[in-house]
Amino acid sequence: MDLLPDGFNKTPFIGKNTMKTINKDKEAKKAAMKELRGLRKNLIAAASSTMKIQKKDMAAIKTFLKGEAATIPEIAAAIDMPTDKTLWYIATLKKYGQIIEGQKQGAFFKYALNEPEKTQEKAEA
Repeated sequence: MDLLPDGFNKTPFIGKNTMKTINKDKEAKKAAMKELRGLRKNLIAAASSTMKIQKKDMAAIKTFLKGEAATIPEIAAAIDMPTDKTLWYIATLKKYGQIIEGQKQGAFFKYALNEPEKTQEKAEA
């Protein structure tokens, strides 16, 4: 007499040989992951180092912009960073809404930190 409703599978019996196979598979996966981590160690360290530098550079830009709005050349000169690199960071910060574009000064726009009051004013305008 079957007590399981239709659509349910019965769990097959797992014997000793099946358990040994499962354990060998787990050990093989652990060994493969350990080897992969060893191979990728240098790449992971390089990526981590790059991320730390990027965070530091972005923090420098944000700290400078806390004081007042500035153009890309002004920001680059103040934090001693090449203008092309500063432009990339500004574009990224603008894309993700962390800074806003302000008035144009000559050939360049001024950028400022995105504060809640400024966001509301821009939305109302």
